Amino acid sequence: MKLKRFLVTALLLLCAVTMVGCGKKTELTETQKIIAEAETMSLHDLCVKAIAESKGKTFYGLGNSSRGKTALPLFIAYLQTIDSTYTLDPQWQQPKNNKIFDQLSADSTKAQGTYAMTLIQDGNQIESKMVKTGILDTFIPKDWAEANGTTPDKYEGYLSLQLLNKVFMFNNTGDKVYDNCWDFVAEGEHGLYMDIDSELVGKNFLYTLTQEKYANDLKDAYDKITDATQKAYIDKAVSSVAEDATNFKLSANGKYALAWIKLWVESYNTQTDDGPICNTLTAASATNQFGLLVYSKLRSVKETETTSVNNITVAAYQQGEDIYNQVKYEGIGGYAYCHYLFVTENSPLPWTACAFIAYMTCINKEATDVKNDGSVVDDQVAGFSAWGKDMGGYSSNPALYALSETYYKHNVAGYVDNVNTYDCKNDRGLTWWTTTGKLVVEDPAYCSNVAFTVGSWIETLTKYVA
Repeated sequence: MKLKRFLVTALLLLCAVTMVGCGKKTELTETQKIIAEAETMSLHDLCVKAIAESKGKTFYGLGNSSRGKTALPLFIAYLQTIDSTYTLDPQWQQPKNNKIFDQLSADSTKAQGTYAMTLIQDGNQIESKMVKTGILDTFIPKDWAEANGTTPDKYEGYLSLQLLNKVFMFNNTGDKVYDNCWDFVAEGEHGLYMDIDSELVGKNFLYTLTQEKYANDLKDAYDKITDATQKAYIDKAVSSVAEDATNFKLSANGKYALAWIKLWVESYNTQTDDGPICNTLTAASATNQFGLLVYSKLRSVKETETTSVNNITVAAYQQGEDIYNQVKYEGIGGYAYCHYLFVTENSPLPWTACAFIAYMTCINKEATDVKNDGSVVDDQVAGFSAWGKDMGGYSSNPALYALSETYYKHNVAGYVDNVNTYDCKNDRGLTWWTTTGKLVVEDPAYCSNVAFTVGSWIETLTKYVA
């Protein structure tokens, strides 16, 4: 448990963006005054405020995750345990193609906005486009801060809902095995991937990959390659970017990171969304295809004669753990990024926004009933359940993460049903993914630092055209 708490806290710090000039302002806006008061209150007390503010009204939320639509009705149901007559019309929108920044910017021009809050990704853009411009305000729930060993006034950074992972998967109906991350950029390979210009966390992944830790992981994986032809192909790419790595002041193995990025950008097959990628790869007909996609997409695959999650192998899960799995995977298993929560500066319902954010990120301490087997009831973790009930999403609240893992049993849920087993849905968990699985964890501050150098260089690469 201590290890889990340490890792969640450490990853939270990676997800946190240092807020330039984030000291307390001498003059707070009306929304910021509400947030300052809200940061001293428990979830229950926040919800009392929310009921008084929003009863009978419409709540508009905007987010990169569609699951906000699932979380809102659970929040309303909780408010109804406090006031049985409470009603709220929940409206949730999920913009596509990175339009969320445009929508928030446009909405910010109104005296009173439409959107009460947002769940947003891409730490690299959040500070420059949303926070420094005064469009979004950070709210840190009291219980969340305490779970992370601090207080709202001392915490510096953005509030992360969760760490989410995207992992390499390949269709296993053929004879091809991908057991090294360099196999995904081998000559003639074209992985399915959301375009880096439409989902910028994918570009942040490439930025972060040039950090010394991950560049070293790539070099270690390169050293394990035994095929001389494959190494010669990679060596050519390494030579072509060596001078760039020096100019960008990257670490000694930075040229291997740039080489992997170059080969990846020039080979991946652009897709519009992770859902279609998952549908493609789980089909029996997708022999020898692979992709880099959100792990949790496997939750929605419907098993048929021609489609099954058993047609998928999660590349990093090949660890030679028993006689049935002799393959040992080398290198990075994918990447991870955060979903952040904010109150809009011109929020029409700031108290309700704060209460909803606290509900999603904190344990509901009011729900104390237990099941007959002694396990904690779903009510205590319901706020995060829209994400936590499935694999691939890890709460930034160490206590909530631990409780969710215990309750939902991610290494069992979805892995076994009455008839079948699905190894690719056996989530090894946050600890495993950030150590053995070697996820590249988005570092917003680092991304911002290399956006001009590495980022500008990536823009010069020629993308593969199918």
